[in-house]
Amino acid sequence: MPSKPFTRASLALAAMAACATFNAHAVDIDAGDYTALPPGTTLGMVYYQHATRDSLYANGDQAPIRPRLTSDIGIARGVHFMKLGDYVIDPQFLLPFGRLSASRDIAAMGSNTGVGDLMLAATLWLTKPGDKEHFGITPFVWLPTGQYNRNDPLSLGENRWKAALQAGWIKPLGKRVTMDLAADVTVFGKNDDFGAQSATLKQKAQFQFQGLLRYHLSETSDLRLGLSHLTGGETQVNGVSQGDRQSTTKVSFGGAVFVAPKTQLLATVGRDLHVRQGFKENARINLRLLQVF
Repeated sequence: MPSKPFTRASLALAAMAACATFNAHAVDIDAGDYTALPPGTTLGMVYYQHATRDSLYANGDQAPIRPRLTSDIGIARGVHFMKLGDYVIDPQFLLPFGRLSASRDIAAMGSNTGVGDLMLAATLWLTKPGDKEHFGITPFVWLPTGQYNRNDPLSLGENRWKAALQAGWIKPLGKRVTMDLAADVTVFGKNDDFGAQSATLKQKAQFQFQGLLRYHLSETSDLRLGLSHLTGGETQVNGVSQGDRQSTTKVSFGGAVFVAPKTQLLATVGRDLHVRQGFKENARINLRLLQVF
């Protein structure tokens, strides 16, 4: 049994945490994301993500309800590699959009379709294109441009500024195996129009650690396995701590293939292994189309 009842406010916070994962895709890496490419290269990417969540947790305890929260999210992403002095950087944008839908015992939360918060980022590589290892540092900024309504717990926008700093490292472990590691911290601005009472929402810093292994079937295709752990991010509403520190571990498996010299398809499936707070994903499908220009 949960340690406290799931009020409308706590459901809204859980939904906000789930919705934040759509805007956090920039921090969730795909294997190979930290590969430094030659200056002048431009990438265009389109993502599709489908996820279902059939259970809800508070402090590690499952709520005695039958929820279902489904998301169908697309992301348009553009990346351009260029020189900055002796370094390579890649200014980029990410724009999420899609639909969220609640059903079963949380059907009163309804559904929503819209655009999420615009994300801006740029990796600075401390290694060079062509190196066997790659290491880069990426600042991210989320602009509060997405669709938001304080009376709607399923808004795709968060009505607040966010920033993250991530470091990523790629290292070959042999002729066919490559390891990708990443760690990041996210800090949050306040949402001063949260919930029906237009409360002030604040959130502590959140940390994430990711590790992925790729097995290269050929020079143009691979299989990949990923593990991620997220922690922190406790919230306050009007100065009152909600005791909702996150601790989520998830796994993914899939593969990628270049179907043409400049066109790559990627597909992964995954799920949450452990959730301390909020909705638990029981299934996720990620698809990505990448085009090199």
